[in-house]
Amino acid sequence: MPNPLSQPNRMVAVVVYDGLCTFEFGIVAEVFGLDRPEMGPDWYTLVTCACEPGPMRAAGGLTVTVNDGLERLSEAGTIVIPGWKGVGVAPPEALLAALRSAAGRGARILSLCSGAFVLAAAGLLDEGLATTHWRYAEAFRTAFPDVEIDADLLYVDRGMVMTSAGSAAGIDLLLHVVRSDFGPEAANSVARRLVVPSHRDGGQAQFIERPVPPRPDGRLAALLDRMREHADRPLTIAALAREAAMSERTFLRRFKELTGMTPAAWLLSVRLDRAKQMLESGGLGIEDIALRAGFGTSATLRMHFRAMVGISPREYRRRFGHDRGTSAAAPSNPRPPHPDMRAGPGARRHSLPRGASCRN
Repeated sequence: MPNPLSQPNRMVAVVVYDGLCTFEFGIVAEVFGLDRPEMGPDWYTLVTCACEPGPMRAAGGLTVTVNDGLERLSEAGTIVIPGWKGVGVAPPEALLAALRSAAGRGARILSLCSGAFVLAAAGLLDEGLATTHWRYAEAFRTAFPDVEIDADLLYVDRGMVMTSAGSAAGIDLLLHVVRSDFGPEAANSVARRLVVPSHRDGGQAQFIERPVPPRPDGRLAALLDRMREHADRPLTIAALAREAAMSERTFLRRFKELTGMTPAAWLLSVRLDRAKQMLESGGLGIEDIALRAGFGTSATLRMHFRAMVGISPREYRRRFGHDRGTSAAAPSNPRPPHPDMRAGPGARRHSLPRGASCRN
């Protein structure tokens, strides 16, 4: 495994409180608290602390016992606030003072989900960007008008202060920390054990409608699967509506109702995910990936990748690819469009070209 890149103090202190959010606490323990001998001797050490040590309630009817008080925060290189007991519950002044002191000596401080309310109350988010669970965004804006809250982000890295959006977005932030400290190979290894994607960019929207609803229309559910399967081929609204046995207007309306997205936007997200997977796995050149993912050309892939991910495909591969030394391969010939997916007469207005925009 790679040598650490930064942050020589690997002690991570997580603050436990009455009413503890067990999911947020659990992912911190999973990422930083498990023994990982493959990472070498410099891996993280996890400690817990509380304002008042002793037994306390946790979500789900559990009781947790914490032996150490807030003095452990003075020893930690990284501090995590795993949610908070309620957005209207003021944090104890002792906790706020300890966080301010830790920030003053250069500790890295993270909040997950509603934990951003604690950092804001301590004054650590003043006049800067932060995120929290989308459900709490308005309450946050009301309570802390001097903080710029963006509910459309998975996480925000401001250097030594970081905030994540709701629940599972905390995993993205924790993997980001591992990646920053130990490099992409270590982050990929942890992600594989968690059985989650190794990387979702912090700028990705945190509130994502389900591509397939719990009880979808059978025709559209099958069509969505077909669109995924043939995402590398040119698809048109006319052909898709015909396959769903609907008029184009009805198809567009029903698709938006079921997915929360237009067909073009939904297909673009599928193609980007496919491109990311191929970039991470290595072995294919950018031109070949553009064809196989459905973008047609590397220029189109780069345009959409930069717009949605914030970096170029090559930079993404350099950071997160399993084989970062892969050289460009000759592009393969794309498969011809499935007969049912070819554009028909009059379909030009609602066509979905490779790398389609989201106008429809």
